[in-house]
Order: sequence, then C-alpha cells, then structure tokens
Amino acid sequence: MGPSASRAQAPTPAFDLGALMAVLAERKGGEARFTEERTVGSLDYPLQARGRLTFQAPDRFARFTEEPTTESMEVQGNQVLLKRGKRTRQMTLDAVPEVAALAEAMRGTLSGDASALQRHFRAQVSGNAARWILRLTPLDSRLARTVQQLEISGLGPDVRSLDLRLVGGDRSLMLVEPMPEVPTSNPAPSVGK
Repeated sequence: MGPSASRAQAPTPAFDLGALMAVLAERKGGEARFTEERTVGSLDYPLQARGRLTFQAPDRFARFTEEPTTESMEVQGNQVLLKRGKRTRQMTLDAVPEVAALAEAMRGTLSGDASALQRHFRAQVSGNAARWILRLTPLDSRLARTVQQLEISGLGPDVRSLDLRLVGGDRSLMLVEPMPEVPTSNPAPSVGK
C-alpha cells in the first residue's frame, strides 16, 4: 500500500466542543450590534430591543441596550453592574446562580472555555468551523426550571445569534452583527520632506 492510500483512509476529525472552542478562542475581544426580539406569552406582540455588545477575554462581557430604553449589564469576573435610567445596582454573580450560569454561557462561548460551559450545561455541537451551532441545556435543576435551552450559532469565530428558550414558551432571539475591528496603525509618515 502506497503513501497516498493511507492518507485517503485517514478519518476526518469530528467537529466537537473542543474543536469549536479552539475556533472561538481565536478572538480575544470585540464589539457587535444586536437586535433582539422577545416573545412573552402574556403579551400580544413581541418586544424589540437594539444595542451593542462588547467582550474582552477572558471574563469581561457587556450588553448596552439603546432602544427602546437605555440600560446596560456589565459583567467582569464575579461582579455584575446593572444600569437603567438613573438607577445603578451592583451585585455578585454568586448571589443569583441563574444569572451566573447564563453569564458563564456567554463568556465561556466567547472565550472558547469549554470547562466554563460544562459546569452549568450539557453542550451539543453541530456543523463545522465555518458554520456551527452550540446547544446548551442546563444541568442545574434550578436553572432548568426557567431555561429550557440556549442555542448559539456562529460563523467562524463570530457569534451570530443567541436563541434563549424558556420553560413555558417565552423566547428571546438575539441577532448579532460583528462590528469591523478598528485597525491599530502607526502614525502616518510625514509627506514631502
């Protein structure tokens, strides 16, 4: 058997959680615009929101809602800072385990940290490095009473949508559009001397 025959039989590595995390870990930070549609069973129409998201590896994540109201949620380490209008509230993630799990889902996905995800969720991956879907199902019974599943999809290292399905039928679908990175450059050379 020649060398080309053995290469033809080599199995293609499966695209799994480890492979996805390697793709996501390539990006160390970024900023994106989002649009969100929340479907709430008690309302006749969906709620709309727009704003921007920022992330800086390994543990800083922020959501700034610009429409219909101005509010923000900034998570760094174990601290959460919430702002709405003139009100500000600071708390630790440990104080609200459900929020901690969702924050870990976001930060774990964005930073490519499989262990952060697996502490709170059963993770299933489909697709390939170019186009993927990550389905997260809560392991914690308290979180499972509220969250049915979080489905995150992306293109390469970019998260493009988050579909949060709650127990009881409520849903939040966030579409994400990465903003172009501003290149850091050296000062322009002087002209004409």
